[in-house]
Amino acid sequence: MVSVQTLSEDERRTVARWALACAERVVPLFDADADSRAQIRDAVERTRAYSAGEGVTAQEIRKRLVAATAAKAATTPAGAAAARSVAQASAVAHMGAHALGAAAYAAKAVALANPENPEAVADEIAWQMAQLADAERAILRQLPEVGTDSSGPLGPGLLATGQLGAAITELQARIGHS
Repeated sequence: MVSVQTLSEDERRTVARWALACAERVVPLFDADADSRAQIRDAVERTRAYSAGEGVTAQEIRKRLVAATAAKAATTPAGAAAARSVAQASAVAHMGAHALGAAAYAAKAVALANPENPEAVADEIAWQMAQLADAERAILRQLPEVGTDSSGPLGPGLLATGQLGAAITELQARIGHS
């Protein structure tokens, strides 16, 4: 049985654009060796192509963990969160719910990079919401509330807890998730 968190291929391609916008905003926080930076750039380009209707979904699914591996080489916690944001955006080809993970990791990266600014996360989420097109918003409304459906990334676990869970809860509230 297919998870509600998967979304259709067309829907995944649509929300991949927003997920990538969120991730690209924090990519400058990622610093690592040249190979890892190249992996992040490649994941960004592949996700951009995927969102534009190019690329083969099965191939993108196979490559979705490349950016997550690159995150291990980050020189700062903010950089690791930025790379994980790119990894989540890349993983939208697999499950649409990863779009919210990309936004949450971007917010976490911003928070880690700006510990002196208590408004950093709120400002980042406001920026993310301003980037969200109506069609993307409608698609994201279909996803279950974070922490309630165990059939995908929004289930109980990493994206449902701590700073990531709080960011996704806020995003879903602003998107109009009940």
